[in-house]
Amino acid sequence: MTNELTPKFNPTEVEAGRYEKWLEADVFKPSGNPDAEPYSIVIPPPNVTGKLHLGHAWDTTLQDIIIRQKRMQGFDTLWLPGMDHAGIATQAKVAARLAEDGILPQDLGREKFLDKVWEWKGEYATTIKEQWGKMGISVDYSRERFTLDEGLSQAVRKVFVQLYNKGWIYRGEKLINWDPKAMTALSDIEVIHKEIDGAFYHITYQIEGSDEFVEIATTRPETFLGDTAVIVNEKDERYKHLVGKNVILPIINRVIPILTDDHADMEKGTGVVKITPAHDPNDFEVAMRHDLPMINMMNNDGTINENGGKYEGLDRFEARKQIVADLKELGQLVDIKPVRHEVGHSERTGVVVEPRLSTQWFVKMDELAKNAIANQATEDAVEFYPPRFNDTFMQWMENVHDWVISRQLWWGHQIPAWYNEAGEMYVGEEAPEGEGWTQDEDVLDTWFSSALWPFSTMGWPDENSADFKRYFPTSTLVTGYDIIFFWVSRMIFQSLEFTGKSPFHNVLIHGLIRDEEGRKMSKSLGNGIDPMDVIEKYGADALRWFLSNGSAPGQDVRFSYDKMDAAWNFINKIWNVSRYILMNAEDVSADAVSSALTKVANKTAGNVTDRWILTRLNDTARRVTEQMDKFEFGVAGHILYNFIWDEFANWYLELTKEVMFGEDEAEKDITRAVLLHVLDQVLRLLHPIMPFFTEEIFEKLPNTSGSIVVAEYPKVRPEFNDDKASEGVAMLIELITAVRNIRAEVNTPLSKAVPMLIKSEHADFLNAVSPYISRFTNPSELTIAKDLAVPEQAMSAVITGAELYLPLAGLINIEEEIARLEKELAKWQKELDLVNKKLGNERFVANAKAEVVQKEKDKLADYQEKFDTVKARIAELKEN
Repeated sequence: MTNELTPKFNPTEVEAGRYEKWLEADVFKPSGNPDAEPYSIVIPPPNVTGKLHLGHAWDTTLQDIIIRQKRMQGFDTLWLPGMDHAGIATQAKVAARLAEDGILPQDLGREKFLDKVWEWKGEYATTIKEQWGKMGISVDYSRERFTLDEGLSQAVRKVFVQLYNKGWIYRGEKLINWDPKAMTALSDIEVIHKEIDGAFYHITYQIEGSDEFVEIATTRPETFLGDTAVIVNEKDERYKHLVGKNVILPIINRVIPILTDDHADMEKGTGVVKITPAHDPNDFEVAMRHDLPMINMMNNDGTINENGGKYEGLDRFEARKQIVADLKELGQLVDIKPVRHEVGHSERTGVVVEPRLSTQWFVKMDELAKNAIANQATEDAVEFYPPRFNDTFMQWMENVHDWVISRQLWWGHQIPAWYNEAGEMYVGEEAPEGEGWTQDEDVLDTWFSSALWPFSTMGWPDENSADFKRYFPTSTLVTGYDIIFFWVSRMIFQSLEFTGKSPFHNVLIHGLIRDEEGRKMSKSLGNGIDPMDVIEKYGADALRWFLSNGSAPGQDVRFSYDKMDAAWNFINKIWNVSRYILMNAEDVSADAVSSALTKVANKTAGNVTDRWILTRLNDTARRVTEQMDKFEFGVAGHILYNFIWDEFANWYLELTKEVMFGEDEAEKDITRAVLLHVLDQVLRLLHPIMPFFTEEIFEKLPNTSGSIVVAEYPKVRPEFNDDKASEGVAMLIELITAVRNIRAEVNTPLSKAVPMLIKSEHADFLNAVSPYISRFTNPSELTIAKDLAVPEQAMSAVITGAELYLPLAGLINIEEEIARLEKELAKWQKELDLVNKKLGNERFVANAKAEVVQKEKDKLADYQEKFDTVKARIAELKEN
C-alpha cells in the first residue's frame, strides 16, 4: 500500500534525497505574495575554512525553525544564505596546505596565491552547502551571496570612502595588537585573554655617572630593547634626587631619561616603571605626554629586529631566555618571581599577541557608537532576547575604542587607497586615473564587510533594489553571545549610518555548546563533536530537536548522547503512532475528515474523547505558537512532547481502541477522521523543528496533498473547544491512573478483577464513560453513584471531582493505608500552602492577568476539596 511506513524509523532512509526534492520544487523561495507580510533572515555566514561546527548548526537550526514556521503561517519569507571569506583564518589554512608541498605564499606572489585561495573557497563552500542540506535548512539559493562578491565589494568600497570623506576613517601610527604568526594587526575583540604561568623579572638599571641602580619589574624582559624612558611618581620621596638624570640600559648601553608621571604607582612594586612606547599601550600614552621616541624592536614575525643589537633575528621568546641569562651574568637580574597572569592570544591563530606600534587604518568610533546608543531609546531599537544582552551591547558601545580595520593579508577586500611617488594618497571607489599609482597592500578586517551583511546582501547600495525595499530591515538574527561585539554591534552601527535603520528587529542570542562535563569544546581538549557524525547516527531531525530543546535563550547547553537517544526515541514513538493510524485509516479522504470534524464540533457524532483531544490540540497549538513567537523553543518543544507522548499517544490512541475494536462502523469512521486530523496537525506543529520525517509521514496521509513545507500552520479552531469534555476526560484519566497506582501498591495485577466503587457528583458522566473505565481498570464489579456507603476496608484515592474505593479485603493493612493517606494529606497541605502564599501576595493579585488569578483560585478550591476528603477518610479508618 502506498501510504505504508517501514516498521522501524530509519533516519538515513527518511532523509536521503528529501532535501534535493525540496530544492527542485522551489518551496524555499519567497511566495511573492504582495499582500503577505514579509519576514526575512540572513544567515550568519560561516567562514570557508572547513566544516560546520555545532555552534553554527545551532544558529542554522533555530533560524530554520523560525523561517519554516513563518512560511507555514503565510508570511512572504526570505532566508538568504551566504558565506564569509574569513581573511586571517582562510589565508592561514591555504598557506598551511601549500607548506605541505614546500611552497610559501611569497613564492607564488599575490595573484597566484589568491587563485589558490579561490580554489579553496570553491571546495569548502561546496562542503558547507552539502552540510546545510544535511541539516535541512530552507534557504533560497538563488540569492546566495559571498562577502567577496562584486556587489558586496562595491558596498564595502562605498562605505569605506564615505566614512573616510567624513573623517571617520583615518590612517595613523598607533599601538595595536599584532599577531606574529598571521603577521597582521588585530582589533581588540580579536584578542582572547588567557591565564598562563609567567614571571616577574626584577632588573636593575644603572644611574648614569654613578654606582647607584634602580630596580624595575617586568613580565617581558625582552622589551627593554625598546625602552625610551624610566618614570617615577613626582610625590615619591625615594627617587626625587634621580629625576632629570639618566639610566643606562644594560647590555645595549643606551642612555634614557628618568621622568615623573602619574602612571608610576608608588605602592606598586618598586615604584619605578620602564617605558616601552612601541610595545605597551600604557607606555604609549606616557610617551605621547612626554614626546618620547618610540622604538619598535620587533619584526612582523615576532623576531627581534635591527634595534635589538646582538639579539637581532632571535624569536621573541628565545630572545627572552638569552636576555635573562645575560642579565644574570652581569649581575643585573635581581630576582625571578613566578606569577599567574592573563596574556592576550590571537583569536584566530592562538599565539601570544604582541602590542606593537604600527601604521594602520582605523575607524573613528565615537559618533558611530553615539548613534547606536541613541537608537536603542527609539522605536527602531533592536530587541535582544534575552533582554539582558541589550546591556552587554550598550556597555561595549559606551566603552568602544577606535577600530583598527587594516590587515596585513592578501585575501580580502583590498583597501581602496592608492599612493604615488610624490607622497600623495588617493581614496576612492575606483582606482585613480593616470600612471604611477600603487594600491595599498593591506586588506580590510573581515568584520568590516560582514558588518554590512544584512543590507549589502539585499542589493544595497542600490536602494531601489526589490529585495532591499521588500525585505530590509531583516526580521530576526540568531547568533551566539560570543560574537555580539565582533558582528552584532558592528552591523547595528553600520546599518544606522548607511541606511538610517536598524539592520534587524530582533536578535535571538543563544549560548555555547559544551561537553557533558560542562567544558567548552576545543581541539586541545579533544572533546569536539562533529554535527555530521551525529546526523549520520541519529539523523538531522534528532539533532535539531536536541538543539532547539537544549536550553533557554542565552544559556549554554551540554551535548549528551543520552539526549540524542531520547530524541531518536521520541521520533520513533511518533513514527509508530503514525504507522498504527495509517494502517487503520488508509482510505479516509480529506472530505470525510472535514465532514467528521464538523459533526464532532456540532456534537452530532463522536464521543467525549474525540472532543477532548481536539480541545487539547487547540490548547497545544495556541501555547506552542505563543512560545515560538517569544523564541522559547525549549518551552514549545516541551509542550509538544507532553501533548504528543502523553495525551495523544498514551491516552487518546489507547482510548480509541474501545471504538476501533467495537462494532459501530459509523463511530469508527469518526474516530479514524479525528486520528488523521490530529496526526496531520501534530506533524505541522513539529515540522519547523523536525522537517524530514514530518514530510515523510505527511505525504503518506490519505487526506493531504503537496509539501508540508508550505502547508498551513495549525491555528486555534474555537468550534473544537469543549471545556466539559476536557474536564471530564481529565477526570477519567486521573481515575484510571489512581486505580493503577493502588493496584501497584498492593501488588494486584490488572489481569485480576477487583470490585470498584466511585462516589462522585459527576456520576452520570462516569457511567457514560464506564466502558473506558472497565477496559482500563478491569473491575469485577463497578458501582458509580453520587452517594454510596463507603466500605470499611478499602484502598481509596481522591481525584478531582470523585472519590475512588477498592474494597481489597485481605490485601489491605489499615495502618499502612492510614500512613499512605497521611502522606497524601501532607502533599495536599503543601499545595494549599503554595497557592495561599501566591494569592496572599498583593503584588501578584494586582498585577497578574485575571485568568491567571482565577486559575490559582480554582486550584485552591480543588486542593481544599481533596484535602478535606482525605482527612475525612483518615478519620473514618481510625474510628473503625
